[in-house]
Amino acid sequence: MSIDLKQDHFSLFGLPRSYALDEAALEAAWHGLQSQVHPDRYAHLPDVDKRRAMQWATRVNEGFQTLKKPLARARYLLELAGVDVGAETNTAMSPEFLMEQMEWREAVEEARDEGEVDALEQLHMRLLRHARDVRGELARQLDTDHDYAQAADTVRRLMFIEKLQHEIDEALLALES
Repeated sequence: MSIDLKQDHFSLFGLPRSYALDEAALEAAWHGLQSQVHPDRYAHLPDVDKRRAMQWATRVNEGFQTLKKPLARARYLLELAGVDVGAETNTAMSPEFLMEQMEWREAVEEARDEGEVDALEQLHMRLLRHARDVRGELARQLDTDHDYAQAADTVRRLMFIEKLQHEIDEALLALES
């Protein structure tokens, strides 16, 4: 068994290169590859073969983790298309998004400061629905329109949403303890 370490994650798992992904097919392909490349299967072989098996297993796990997470998958697709998301350098966002971001942050701060667990949970649910809608936009931009510049903007929006979800989770944990 050998794996071409240069092939992209989609090819590795025998999946089409698209944002919309059959998660069950990804999971099945991952399990199949894991059973083939797991380092324990090569424990009796020379060190060079053990290292190669470790490389294969690492590559399979890295690919699986990238493809199973919608944000990571989008970033990876953009990378394959030669588009830099510019997460660290491109902070230009639409005024509408910036206003929305401020409103979300203020609502979270207010609920956290007032110890309102129910309000934080409601914000979390609203944010989950919003993230689902944004991922729908992203699927259209990447798979249908092939509008990678717009998709990069949407990825940055989704990064903000995920960060805010994490902040809400942390606030809920702090209030519950």
